[in-house]
Amino acid sequence: MNHRSIRGRIRYTSRKPDRLGQVRGDERFHFTRHTDGKITLRAHCEIEEPAPTVLRDVIYSVDEHRRPMDCHVRLTVGDRYCGSGWFRFAETLVECESHSPTMGRVSQRLPLARPIDGFGTHPVVADAWYLAGFDWTTTKRRSFHMALPSPDLRGATPPLAAFVNIDAEYLGTETITVAAGTFRTRRFRYLDPGHSGFTTEHPAYEVWITDDEDALLVQGGVDAPMLTWYELVELER
Repeated sequence: MNHRSIRGRIRYTSRKPDRLGQVRGDERFHFTRHTDGKITLRAHCEIEEPAPTVLRDVIYSVDEHRRPMDCHVRLTVGDRYCGSGWFRFAETLVECESHSPTMGRVSQRLPLARPIDGFGTHPVVADAWYLAGFDWTTTKRRSFHMALPSPDLRGATPPLAAFVNIDAEYLGTETITVAAGTFRTRRFRYLDPGHSGFTTEHPAYEVWITDDEDALLVQGGVDAPMLTWYELVELER
C-alpha cells in the first residue's frame, strides 16, 4: 500500500481538585495519509467523567488543502444510542443526513455565504491537528468560522450541522516530554470570543502539537470549569 499510517492513543485525566490525575477517558486515533495529499482520520473516543458517559466514533476526510470533504459521526451517551450522522462539504453548501431516537431522520442542506474554515469533529486529536493547516508566520491570532456536528462542549447531542466562531493564538515552540516520548512542539490556545455559538462559553483550551507535517496532539488542557488534561501515551508512525 502506498499510503502512510499513524496510530496513537491519548489519555484523558481530570485536573479537578477532588479528582486530580484520575483517568476520565481515552481516545484512539488512526490517520491515513494518501499520496494525493488527502487524509482520513478515524477516532474512537470514550469520556467516562462527568456523567453521562460519551462514546464517539468519527471517520473524517480532508482534501490535499486540508478542506473538509466528508465525515461520519456516531454517538452513544449514557451507554445508549444517541445518534448517527453523515456530513458532506462543498464550497457553498454543508449537507447532513442524521438519525437519532429523539429526532428521527433529519436531512439538512445549509447554503454557505462563504466557505467554512473547517469542521470541528470533537476528538481532541482533531482539535489540535486542525490548527496546523494555517500559516502562522504573519499573524499570532486568528478567528475561525467553523461547522460542528454538535455545539455542546462534549459533542454529546445528536449529530446535526451547527456553526460556531472561535479564536486561536500561536504561543511559540516548546520541547515536551510525555508518556509517548519527547517531541518538539508548537503551542496554541483556543479562545471563545464571547459570541461563539457553543451552548455554553468555551473555556480557554491549550494544545501542543508536533512541529512536523503530522501535527499530532502531544498534550493539552482546558481551563475551569472543565479542568481536563490530555496526554499522548502511545504513538506508532
